[in-house]
Amino acid sequence: MATNGEGKQSQQIKHQEIGHKSLLQSDALYQYILETTVYPREPEPLKELREITAKHPWNIMTTSADEGQFLNLLIKLINAKKTMEIGVYTGYSLLATALALPDDGTILAMDINRENYELGLPVIQKAGVAHKIDFREGPALPVLEKLVEDVKNHGSFDFIFVDADKDNYWNYHGKLIELVKVGGLIGYDNTLWNGSVVAPPDAPLRKYVRYYRDFVLEFNKDIVADPRVEICQLPVGDGITLCRRLK
Repeated sequence: MATNGEGKQSQQIKHQEIGHKSLLQSDALYQYILETTVYPREPEPLKELREITAKHPWNIMTTSADEGQFLNLLIKLINAKKTMEIGVYTGYSLLATALALPDDGTILAMDINRENYELGLPVIQKAGVAHKIDFREGPALPVLEKLVEDVKNHGSFDFIFVDADKDNYWNYHGKLIELVKVGGLIGYDNTLWNGSVVAPPDAPLRKYVRYYRDFVLEFNKDIVADPRVEICQLPVGDGITLCRRLK
């Protein structure tokens, strides 16, 4: 049995990363990853935005710091220049991407809530990367439909990151597969959905987790059967599925 001191230490560890979504069994191990390889290399603007977002009542929606580091490196590895992000919130993953892109790189960013985006905008501006971002407020599907209508947009995006309404993931995919280039990547966030994808049907789950779980399960089943992409599901953050377009 843990002593009171150990219990307090465990509780403290669990909440040091606000919006903690790691699927690791041990909070201490997750904290080790953050303190050893993530925080020491986290750019100051990302740290500032992470701390601002921690005070927001919906901070669970933020991209975790380790996933932000992963996205930043991934953008550089594939030499992405033209990207898209569906679901922005306060902009942590958006800023991680913008910092990784070359100075003439671009991000088409979409979210239904501009107020949340503007919470992080001063940090993005101070970081000198706001000129890379084209922010659109409102539902993403109508924007995607317009993009698909113009054949010049087909295959024009190097990387697309989706962290939005899970019930529309497959609808997004139908449009995004036309817009990402052959060999380009689409990343779908939260595909392990708080670990609920393996929970029994009668498991006690938070209301929003239970509501979206079936959509996540259905998407996971559909994406693995799509011959247009090769995929890799990673237990980073809340689970991210990378899709590389084949044809």
